[in-house]
Amino acid sequence: MATSLLQMEGDDSVHLHITHSNLKSFSADVRFSPQMSVEAVKEKLWKKCGTSVNSMALELYDDTGSKVALLSDDARPLGFFSPFDGFRLHIIDLDPSSVTTGGWLEDTSLVEKYNISEEDYAKRTDSFRKFKEKRVSQNPVPAEAKVCQNEYINTKENHMEDLCANIKVGDRCQVEPGEKRGMVKYVGRAESLGPGYWVGIQYDEPLGKHDGMVKGTRFFECPPLHGGMVRPDKVKVGDYPERDPFEEDEI
Repeated sequence: MATSLLQMEGDDSVHLHITHSNLKSFSADVRFSPQMSVEAVKEKLWKKCGTSVNSMALELYDDTGSKVALLSDDARPLGFFSPFDGFRLHIIDLDPSSVTTGGWLEDTSLVEKYNISEEDYAKRTDSFRKFKEKRVSQNPVPAEAKVCQNEYINTKENHMEDLCANIKVGDRCQVEPGEKRGMVKYVGRAESLGPGYWVGIQYDEPLGKHDGMVKGTRFFECPPLHGGMVRPDKVKVGDYPERDPFEEDEI
């Protein structure tokens, strides 16, 4: 008790770890004044966990997990029970109908979801659908704007298609940057990479990132780390023979 009094005089607060009987994932570290009554401690905890003061029982455990005291007298100060920093204060919810029972506060799958039929939703005048329809009726999209939108979408889908006119599967090529040489293995769209046209390359050397499969889609076959998918503007086709790895520069 003398040690406890020394702590109370030297430090006006004690740091306790809080747990709850119903809320398994609930934990908190809270500072309390030793002069606070047990009732005041319960008031403070009620705001954190939802268990009412009248339904709350408190147990104090030391840092080894041993039970030190049951805080049964609401009028006594917390310091009477000799709490120290690092001790655990365990909340027991005695109310069988408490909001903390049944896991409702932790598992949202247990909460009944509100459902509405399509027919009933269509009858509502305050829904987002009605709001959207009203905005469209008040601000209709001009026909010219719709044409522009369609042209823009079509342009995106056909991006760089014209650059593929002279690129055929089987062509030897060189890819920039880096002057990487290889063979064209695929020409066409690759929606998983982005709108427009792409060219699949099998590099002569392991300078690629895959074996022709990109994001779960197989575009062509090649050895691992020899495959690349690039935009047509990075590809030059022509007489690009494989480089001799032992070729040396002239002196």
